[in-house]
Amino acid sequence: MHFDVVIVGAGHGGAQVAVMLRTQKFEGSIAIVGDEPEFPYERPPLSKEYFAGEKEFERIQIRPAKYWDDRNVTMLLGKRVVSVDSAGHSVTTSDGEVIGYGKLVWAAGGAPRMLPIPGGDLPGVQGVRTRADADVMKAASETARQIVVIGGGYIGLEAAAVLRKAGKKVVLLEALDRVLARVAGEPLSRFYEQEHRDHGVDLRLGVAVSAIEGGDHVTGVRLADGEVIPADLVIVGIGIVPAVEPLIAAGADGGNGVRVDRLCKTSLPDIYAIGDCAAHVNDFAEGAEIRLESVQNANDQANVVAKGICGDEAPYHAIPWFWSNQYDLKLQTAGLSTGYDQAVLRGDPATRSFSVVYLKAGRVIAIDCVNRAKDYVQGRMIVTAGLAASEAQLADIETPLKELLPA
Repeated sequence: MHFDVVIVGAGHGGAQVAVMLRTQKFEGSIAIVGDEPEFPYERPPLSKEYFAGEKEFERIQIRPAKYWDDRNVTMLLGKRVVSVDSAGHSVTTSDGEVIGYGKLVWAAGGAPRMLPIPGGDLPGVQGVRTRADADVMKAASETARQIVVIGGGYIGLEAAAVLRKAGKKVVLLEALDRVLARVAGEPLSRFYEQEHRDHGVDLRLGVAVSAIEGGDHVTGVRLADGEVIPADLVIVGIGIVPAVEPLIAAGADGGNGVRVDRLCKTSLPDIYAIGDCAAHVNDFAEGAEIRLESVQNANDQANVVAKGICGDEAPYHAIPWFWSNQYDLKLQTAGLSTGYDQAVLRGDPATRSFSVVYLKAGRVIAIDCVNRAKDYVQGRMIVTAGLAASEAQLADIETPLKELLPA
């Protein structure tokens, strides 16, 4: 087989490349190679609405199956690419199939980072990345009496919220001294810690896990201090390992992700990389090289690649944004708060509607908004502008953020 464009990965980024290519009137042949049997679907609902049973799988598909057929996009599903021949312009799948390409777009994402400890691979120890993962968790959680969630990032907190709403006993373990420590300031961390405790989560901070106990199935989680927490199900949410091994083995520059330029091109000819696995220089991280694990980033980079293949090359430059739904709280984030030197609280967390504005050297670099949609919309504007503002101006909740922008 040979295609003008081969896309490895059937997630948000891979699907968006194909969608945008056809939108741009690209007439060449396109194939999407995905290691799951399903057509492309949304990932965020896996730990939220899908896990909770609030959305059927069909409702989280990115496009109906007929869409891909109508646009002549060949779907090669249930196939994993294991090697790349950049000189020969081909990839090989785990079943030995060789697929030739004119352009290759690597959008393979990553796999859940699991615990490298005794018992870390026991049945009942589950990551959250695919529909299959979510289905296993849903089935196991129905009969589980006590569930331990390891990791106080978005995935762990979202899973804990869904489980508590379902009436399950939940213990959440975080190795650092606060939840969301890598992505948010202390005011937001402490707010979410209290919310989860108020909803009945046994949330423990600064704890290390030394082993998972059990035989044919997990029975408990052993902490470094010797305590064993009984568990019928353990959910691990401690990040992902980017799926880049075949590209790195083929000679692509990278390590923790594959390195790309501002057009999302790798160091190998005619090969692009996007999404969770792409290490790129980001203007909103002060030019640092980062990986962004978000739907927004995958889609934006996909658009850059598709337009570039069609001859309209424009560098990637998009403000990062994220969201998280927990209980009746909607958290929306714009920008990257890494490296901030001042956090301004806008509103009262006790009202469960507030924002945290992050500054560095007097300029706004990010904003977290809890149940404050207007702050989020206007916050994106002030982050994009790199607004210089005082603490008093930003803290005044009666003043719309957009009014702080220069005329």
